[in-house]
Formats: sequence, C-alpha cells, structure tokens
Amino acid sequence: MAAEGGGKEMNEIKTQFTTREGVYKLLTHSEYSRPNRVPFNSQGSNPVKVSFVNVNDQSGNGDRICFNVGRELYFYIYKGVRKAADLSKPIDKRIYKGTQPTCHDFNHLTATAESVSLLVGFSAGQVQLIDPIKKETSKLFNEERLIDKSRVTCVKWVPGSESLFLVSHASGNMYLYNTEHTCGTTAPHYQLLKQGENYSVHTCKSKSTRNPLLKWTVGEGALNEFAFSPDGKFLACVSQDGFLRVFNFDAVELHGTMKSYFGGLLCVCWSPDGKYIVAGGEDDLVTVWSFLDCRVIARGHGHKSWVSVVAFDHYTTSVEESDPMEFSGSDEDFQDQMIHFGRDRANSTQSRLSKRNSTDSRPVSVTYRFGSVGQDTQLCLWDLTEDILFPHLPLSRTRTHTNVMNATSPPAGATLITNTSSNTTNGNNSGASTPGINSLSTTLPRSNSLPHSAAGGGIGSGIMDSAIATGVSKFATLSLHDRKERHHEKDHKRNHSMGHISSKSSDKLNLLTKTKTDPAKTLGTLLCPRMEDVPLLEPLICKKIAHERLTVLIFLEDCLVTACQEGFICTWARPGKVGLLSSQNQASSPSGTVV
Repeated sequence: MAAEGGGKEMNEIKTQFTTREGVYKLLTHSEYSRPNRVPFNSQGSNPVKVSFVNVNDQSGNGDRICFNVGRELYFYIYKGVRKAADLSKPIDKRIYKGTQPTCHDFNHLTATAESVSLLVGFSAGQVQLIDPIKKETSKLFNEERLIDKSRVTCVKWVPGSESLFLVSHASGNMYLYNTEHTCGTTAPHYQLLKQGENYSVHTCKSKSTRNPLLKWTVGEGALNEFAFSPDGKFLACVSQDGFLRVFNFDAVELHGTMKSYFGGLLCVCWSPDGKYIVAGGEDDLVTVWSFLDCRVIARGHGHKSWVSVVAFDHYTTSVEESDPMEFSGSDEDFQDQMIHFGRDRANSTQSRLSKRNSTDSRPVSVTYRFGSVGQDTQLCLWDLTEDILFPHLPLSRTRTHTNVMNATSPPAGATLITNTSSNTTNGNNSGASTPGINSLSTTLPRSNSLPHSAAGGGIGSGIMDSAIATGVSKFATLSLHDRKERHHEKDHKRNHSMGHISSKSSDKLNLLTKTKTDPAKTLGTLLCPRMEDVPLLEPLICKKIAHERLTVLIFLEDCLVTACQEGFICTWARPGKVGLLSSQNQASSPSGTVV
C-alpha cells in the first residue's frame, strides 16, 4: 500500500505521517488516559469510546472530553494542541459496579459552562443521563431492564432536540426516548406502527405517554451503530447481519439498503453534504454507498482486520470552484465560521457543496476525505475523488493507477470546508429531489483508484426489487472474464469466503418476516456488487499507530483524535497546528506548549 518504509519498519508504531497537506504529528503530552497512565487490561471489556463537547466558556478553553475505560468514566477539560493534558484533575470521574459504560453522547444544544447533558449507555442495557459538571445523575432509563436486557451499542441525541434521544441494543432493537417521560414499572406493550422488509416500528401502548416512544426492530442480530444524516432527517443503521439500512427518520420509511461483502457491519458515517455513506466491518473493507443512487460506488482495501470506526474529515474535504478562492493557510479568514467539533456547518461550505447540484455547465469538483481505524491497530486515510464519484467521464476509461507517493497537490483553488451540522438542510431530503451529476467538463484530479471503466452505469433509484435485473444489465457490456484477470492481483484476500457467512435464521429477533436474504443471491447484485465490479480504493496512508485495537477516530479543527483499547486517547496535530493556539491563548504560560 502507501505505507512508508518496508520490512521491519512496517511493524513499528508511527508517531507521525505525511499527506499532501503536510505532516501530522502525535502530541505525546496531549495524551489522555486514566490518571495513573497504566495500560488498561482490556480482556472482556467494552470498547473505549470518546465524546467531545464545547461549552463556550469565557476562558477560551471550552472543549471537554469524555471517555470510558472498563468500569470507569472520565470527564476532562480537553486542551488539544494547546497545552499538555493534566490528568490529575478530572472534572468528574465515575466507577460503576456490575455494569460497564459502552457509549456516550453530549447534547450540544444545551451545553453551557455550568451544565452539560451526557447520555451514557451500559453493557446491561440501562441508559443514564448525567451532568458531569454539576456531578449530578438526573435520570436512569430502562433501570429495571424491562425494555431491553441486552448491551447498549450506540446512543445519540436526536439532532435539533433537547429531550429526544435514540438508543440501539445488541438485540437488534432501537428505542426512541424522551428525557421528560418515565419508563413505567411494568414491561411495555407495543402496537405496530409500520413494517417493511426486515424491519418494523412499534409505538408504546399505554394510557399516558411513557418511554419508549418508539421501538424499532431492524434486521437480524445486533444493531451495531447508527448515524443521523447532517440535516437530521435520515438515519443510517449497520447491523450484524451485514446490512446497511437507511431510513427516513420522521416518515419511518426505508430509503435504501446495502450488504457487506461478508460478515457484520460495525460502523457507519455520513459525508458532510449527506450524499455518501461509508460503512466498515468484518470484511476488512470500507464501503462507499451513494445516498442518491442507493448503490455501492467504491470499496477500500487497506485494513488487515475488522474495521471498527469510519469518519469523514470535514476540514480536509476540498472544493474546487470555477472561480477559485485562494486559501492562504491562515485560520483567521475562517475563524468566524468555525464552531468546534463539527456541529454547525458554515453557510459558505454548504453553498460550495450544494453547487454540485446546480445545472451549471461547469460544476464544482469535490474530493471527500475520510478515515478508518481497525482492530489491526492501523489508521487509514482515504480520498474519494471525481473519477470514482462520476465515472461517466471519458478519462475514466483510461484511468491508470496512481501511486500515492507521486500524487499531485490539490488544485490551487482548493479550500478547506469548515464544519458540519446536524441542523442544516442540504438538499438530500429525498433521493428524487436531488439531481445527479451526469456531465463534468473539468479536468479530473489524480486519484488512488484502480482502473475502472464502468463503475456505475445510469442507475436510477436503487431499489431492492430491481437489484438483480439492474446488477446484470449494469455490466452487460463488459467481459467478466477479462475484468477478473485484470483485477486478479488486487482481488480481496477473502473473495471466496462467502461460506463463512452464517445463514442461521433468527426468528426471535425478526418475527415479522420469514424471508432470509441468501448471501449467495445478493452477491453480484446492486445490494452487494462483486469485488471486480466496483472501483477498489487504496489508502493515502495506512499506519500502525497503537499496540491494541483502535476504537476511536474523530476529526477536529486542529487535530485528529484516536483511541485504543488500552485506554490511551491520542491527539495528532494537523500540519502547522502544533502549538498553534498556544501563542494566542496561552502566551502567559509557554511551559505548557507542545512543540
């Protein structure tokens, strides 16, 4: 791949890596962990997770970090690239008995310097609402485990709401709660609201309003993660049955689906404009799915084990306009548009991305940057470029593999997009309302994609009913034998591992439909294209950065944050950001500056 060095160096843990933007450096003094800094014995423990919030306090240091390690939960001031971490003074620390924290999420709408609302999910199924600044525990949901007894896999506030939150469980169920309602003293009774292929939604049947407001049953096996679209209107869910399912959240309707190459899907994220979804899982791949076309447009192969986290980098996604705006590299021009931790996308960014939907003869070109970490202890960064997104162009037929080390610099007009938001609408309200882009006259940037001449013929709405017919017609012009030979060297190492997929029925988890999707029937269709039928991305960088499996990847304005199962949360300064803010905010105490 693109990893620097070879042989013995490949197994060394990297403390820096280089991309076209420059050098990312690990800030050893900005490492967060348990106060004793002793590696955590992670056997049998739930993954370490990290949540951020900005409380906008007057000191200019309003960033807060929360992370769980084993039975413990910590809440610190996060100093990032500015100053060394002080682990001796956590704002709040909690140790739980009989259960472990598994995930958590801050409500960014209600956060202030005096109070924050933090949801914490647990291995025994409960969800706790706490305020780590006031050191209060306000409410406990599913306390008696009458709603669900299985592990909480993901918890998130509903975008734009101060009181609604969504919780997924290892049972395959999701529940919608309201913090202002109680859970009741008896097991809830449900009545069917809506059902579809491999999913159903029930309402809670009771005389007075009580939690949960809704119960979603999705797929078979555990529901591993979910993510709201940037405008908060759609919900992407990934399950142990290997399916990505995307729902219209308010209408409670299925928008589209995708199947992993094999095994369960473990993680999912949205692009800043809501047009693409990336999922990763037990097939060691990252899979890029088009929200508009409801189809797989690319896969990325760089990891040697399960992919645990995928995330888009909203700050390095580049936009080239027909009338380019120069970016000098200074943050001052964008300071007013920045709100920490990617909650509120700036209007200028939104307009640049939305121009791709216009009918101009010269639309803007976009390169999406996303990252992934896995159980192989590796961090991979990927670029999703125009020859992958819009393969109808003439150049895509003669596209040759571009060596990462020789990749050209971004165009002079490339700018950093500033932020993402949960509350900004961005034209992806429905697949039909956002026109696709069928003609681009601009020169394509070089890419790390393998040659691919027919990566996505004119597919309209990718509905599962026409999956097989479309999958066959889409590649009718190609000789499959020729394609296999051309891609033989790049074939995935588990191309023939379909037999590993379990076909056991799981009637307990899905009572509504007896139809089990046969993996052998989905392979080669729109749900799950063959490896040779979609472009195969190679990572820009692929670096071993930890001793234990990685569980966190978060892109922030000045840095990116990773965490491993040993309980170490690492800060990687972006190029030119090492100690950047120390001269502005910490001039009086240079001793804390990381250089």
